[in-house]
Amino acid sequence: MADNYLEKRYNECFGGSRTKVKRVGPTLDDLLLRNRSQRGYLKSYVVSRDELLRIVAVNTRLASGCNQQALRFRLVTRDSGADRVLPLIKMGAALPELHLPLPGTEPEAFIVVCSTQAESKLIDIDLGISAQSMLLKAVEMGLGGLVIGAFDHAKLKEALQLPLEPLLVIAIGKGAEKIELVPIAETDSHAYYRNNGTHYVPKVKLEDLVIQ
Repeated sequence: MADNYLEKRYNECFGGSRTKVKRVGPTLDDLLLRNRSQRGYLKSYVVSRDELLRIVAVNTRLASGCNQQALRFRLVTRDSGADRVLPLIKMGAALPELHLPLPGTEPEAFIVVCSTQAESKLIDIDLGISAQSMLLKAVEMGLGGLVIGAFDHAKLKEALQLPLEPLLVIAIGKGAEKIELVPIAETDSHAYYRNNGTHYVPKVKLEDLVIQ
């Protein structure tokens, strides 16, 4: 088969010229910029189980170390146990004086990520891929979220009667916070902070990320 067979067939079918396709929807850069850790949510927006299912569905298309696909997900909404999850998680560890989330902005929908296998390097890699991908999907849907690693594992397992060990909790909702990125040098403080109602997140500049 000739090397340019596909190109020839394309030209035969579409007249020899490739028309530029107009982009529909946000780019990956747009989604990444909007995907900020939300620690406050609008109570007026109730996340449905169907929305959580759409977010978890990305996992059917993700890479997995050795293709183990060991992650499993419990969906929790306002009507299915959110009140049991909230007391068992901690948010905003770098701002303990604020006692986040602020009253009236608590998340009311969660995805609890579990595993059918003991935690390992491969499971942790899968966990990172999964969490980021689900948050990007949430952003695409007009929502936001927060990856929560600080929670009472034993009590959460008991409260939700989970058959597997919980590894992460991801809060999902309509974000109520204003968040801005701040470029910094690698030697500057990485701690996030708040000023006049805006949450600032330092991010190391590209030139400091690249090893010379």
